[in-house]
Amino acid sequence: MPIPHQYSQINSVNCAVITVSDTRTFETDMSGKIAQKMLINANHKIIHYEIIKDESFQIKSLLINLASNKALNVIIFSGGTGISLRDNTYDIISEMLEKTLYGFGEIFRYLSYQEIASRAIASRATAGLYNGKIVFSLPGSQNAVKLGLEKLIIPELTHLVEQINKG
Repeated sequence: MPIPHQYSQINSVNCAVITVSDTRTFETDMSGKIAQKMLINANHKIIHYEIIKDESFQIKSLLINLASNKALNVIIFSGGTGISLRDNTYDIISEMLEKTLYGFGEIFRYLSYQEIASRAIASRATAGLYNGKIVFSLPGSQNAVKLGLEKLIIPELTHLVEQINKG
């Protein structure tokens, strides 16, 4: 699939990749590794990578801290989007977004449905803007991270950053 905004003035953006998990480590975080590799292969830079516990205060404080980094353009969270009591990422991110990109979650669920059928109804992927940064929140599975980055995030990343930079 061609990238719709291939004539963007921006060639590379600075990204943060955050894995939200109570169990993953730097050695076992395959979703985080996939996200970083895909972004780097698309000519983007990873300027922050971290694994945090699925605790509301950690998610919120990290988003606030990262959003204050003037060099950062995009923050990608993976994990904590399910419906268990421990899944907090979606709720915190959704609450903090200043503008929501509803199409991201809608299209992500549509694409997920094609791969995992009715289980896609439990996907709580979301995206939007917070303090001048584009924020994405994906499920933590390797397939979900790959799908979100390949089909939605990477093709639109430079265009979205350009739109924000227009002021």
